[in-house]
Amino acid sequence: MESGSTACAPGWIEAGLQRPRARPSEHRTTRPARRKAGPPGRQGEPEDIAPARVFVASDRARYITGQLLPIDGGLTSM
Repeated sequence: MESGSTACAPGWIEAGLQRPRARPSEHRTTRPARRKAGPPGRQGEPEDIAPARVFVASDRARYITGQLLPIDGGLTSM
């Protein structure tokens, strides 16, 4: 019997509408604080979220339940 659920809470991920509309050279100066906010020193990308979501959905995480997994480059731990 399953009780509870486990979820992922991604931080700021540069994807979709959050992707820059300016040329990359111009965009480097538009959001410098957000880009360097966490310990990795960069914004997250969809590829940073996917492995955690796959793990949480897998049988390897069967004993993990009722948890919220932040995937935010360490921002919530600062």
